[in-house]
Amino acid sequence: MSAPRVGPRQLAFALPHAESLTRDNFLEGPANAAGLALVDSWPEWPNRIMLVVGPEGAGKSHLAAIWAEQAGARSTSARALTASAVPAALATGALVVEDLNSSEFDERALFHLLNLAREDEAFVLITARTPPLAFQIELRDLRSRLRAVPAISLLPPDDQLFRALVVKFCEDRQLAVDESVVGYLATRIERSYAAVRRAVELLDAEALRLGRPVTRALAAELLRGA
Repeated sequence: MSAPRVGPRQLAFALPHAESLTRDNFLEGPANAAGLALVDSWPEWPNRIMLVVGPEGAGKSHLAAIWAEQAGARSTSARALTASAVPAALATGALVVEDLNSSEFDERALFHLLNLAREDEAFVLITARTPPLAFQIELRDLRSRLRAVPAISLLPPDDQLFRALVVKFCEDRQLAVDESVVGYLATRIERSYAAVRRAVELLDAEALRLGRPVTRALAAELLRGA
């Protein structure tokens, strides 16, 4: 007797997705209006070096990308910045320094950057999750420089922005969702940028694994098991 034929199994692959970081795709609301106003007001900034502070997922990188496109700015992460790389980083007269945090950056490199930017009259946009004034910084002169940098704060999302984020993150992953899914997620997950991103990522992965469409029922099953 011949063995039964087994049909091919469907494999689920987590394909990469592109998140749009253009000006047209930025979701504006009261929570981020100050950050967007800063970007739109360039080059009429109150200071050539500015800081945007906000929680994970608040749109700091999106704002930085919009400004970089407008200003012809180069971009680097704070942790990758070295003193030797500073002159080249400022070559276009504009630079984004992403994700400045309390422990993963070279203090002397950042101090060199702030000094050279001031000398060259370059523009620098720094992003951080928490204000640098709360960091334990050894270089006293660097503490003084950072204290003089004006900071713009991004706030937690209001209800309208939160629901719009659910839709946007689903669209970025090419997930078709209706209002019942959006409403369910918006009322049952933590009111934060990071939480809505994680929820959509999990929903996408579960729908792909099960081969099911994204529905309110699937969202309920997922959140009950979380």
